[in-house]
Amino acid sequence: MTTLAEFMIISGADNRPPMLEKSMYDSWKSRMELYIENRENGRMILNSLQNGPLIWLTVVEEDDTTRIKKYEELSVAEKLQADCDLKATNIVLQGLPPDVYAIVNHHKVAKEIWDRVKLLMQGTKLSLQEKECKLYDEFDKFSFFKGETPYQYYWRFAQLINNMNVINMSMRQVQVNTKFLNSLPP
Repeated sequence: MTTLAEFMIISGADNRPPMLEKSMYDSWKSRMELYIENRENGRMILNSLQNGPLIWLTVVEEDDTTRIKKYEELSVAEKLQADCDLKATNIVLQGLPPDVYAIVNHHKVAKEIWDRVKLLMQGTKLSLQEKECKLYDEFDKFSFFKGETPYQYYWRFAQLINNMNVINMSMRQVQVNTKFLNSLPP
C-alpha cells in the first residue's frame, strides 16, 4: 500500500519553499526564485519580490479628500497583483529558519524581507573574510614549537591547510611546501 507521502514524492509535490541555510545564501536565493517561478502566477510573484508591491492608486472623493483605493475597487489585474504581493511575502517567510524569521517578521512587504535577509547573509560573508584573514595570518606565523615531535608539527600544519581548503582559500602548492620545510628546526 502506497502512503500519502510516497504519492507526494511520486507526483513531485513541492508544497514548501526551500529552507535557508545561512552558509548557502546564494544557493537558497536561486532555488527560491525557481520555486516561485514554478508557482501559479510565478512571474508576478517574483516581480513583487524583486521590485516591490503594487502601488495602490488614490481616489479623489467628492469633498476633495484623497484616499487609497479599497481592494474591492481594484481592477482584476490589480487584484491579481495584490494577491501575488501577499503570496510573495508568505513564500519568503516560510523559507526562513526561526532565528532569521524573528528578525524580519515585522516587515510586511516581500521586497523588504528579501533585501533584509540578503543584508543579514552578507554579514556571513564578512565573517568568512575575517576567517580568511585569520588563517593567512596563522599561516604566516606558523612555526615549529620547542619540544614538539615532527608528527605533531605535521598534524598542526595539515589541520591549518585543511581549514584553508574548507573555505576555498587558494594557496599555491609551492608556498605550502616551502612554508612547511622552512618552519622545521635545523
